[in-house]
Amino acid sequence: MPARLFLSSGDLMADRRFDFARDLQLKGDLVAAADLLLQATELAPGFASAWFTLAEIREKLGERDAAIEAFRKAQIADPADRHGARLRLMLLGAEPLSDMPQAYVRALFDQYAPKFEFALVGDLGYRGPALLFKAVLAARAAVRKPAYFRRAIDLGCGTGLAAAAFARNVDHFTGIDLSPRMIEKARSTGVYAELKVGDMLNGLRGQPESSADLILAADAMVYVADLAPVLAEARRVLVPGGLLAFTAETHGGDGVILGAGLRYAHGAAYVRESVEAAGLDLTLLEDRSARNEDHLAVPGLVAVAVKS
Repeated sequence: MPARLFLSSGDLMADRRFDFARDLQLKGDLVAAADLLLQATELAPGFASAWFTLAEIREKLGERDAAIEAFRKAQIADPADRHGARLRLMLLGAEPLSDMPQAYVRALFDQYAPKFEFALVGDLGYRGPALLFKAVLAARAAVRKPAYFRRAIDLGCGTGLAAAAFARNVDHFTGIDLSPRMIEKARSTGVYAELKVGDMLNGLRGQPESSADLILAADAMVYVADLAPVLAEARRVLVPGGLLAFTAETHGGDGVILGAGLRYAHGAAYVRESVEAAGLDLTLLEDRSARNEDHLAVPGLVAVAVKS
């Protein structure tokens, strides 16, 4: 994963105490690290990185209420929430489940971009694009249609791994991603005719009605809690007979949960119901893992839906 995000306090002494605290934290001296972080926040009360790191330490020490308080102060210090304090509050049960802060996702992947493909494919055994390609081929074969698409949209396109898998089957690819640095990487592939910086929902809203034959979302729905708005827009943008294909992480229960890895997992029944509620016909929903964590396959789903 990318290096830890650091937002300077603007106070040299506060920043220096933060650096010392991080060294102590990494060495396992959490109590001393917490004390230095408190000193840093006294010098700079709006020091978001110090509040966030202090919250993490409080949580690790089993001090739940103190952790919640510090995460909330990190939110106040950085209203854009680039550290993702709200996500941590969700995990602690102190906030209801909601979509991720866009600034958090953008910061995460802007940092991740330089080593994204190496980490995802090399370290995590990422296989989402191959799973989607196989699923789309099967869906087309089932209705005796060629797997050829005039216009396709790659949601959460990242560096272009999914588009590369479909490049020979698509005339015109549009990529949409929240991270400008990911878009820069995607542009260098030469696969995309268009690339746009934006979140998936607003990216789709910017597309004309009935303009795409294929919409892909490889390892992107894990950053969306409520699938309904994205699915509804996908249906609007697809031509009749067009396909939506996506991967998701899943869990054994109902509904949507936020996992410890700060990625949403959608229950199979929830996915099925959401697709159908959007007016799409679900033609495939299979248990398939798109990646590993700690050398174990993460439970996942591959879904293909068609606009009738």
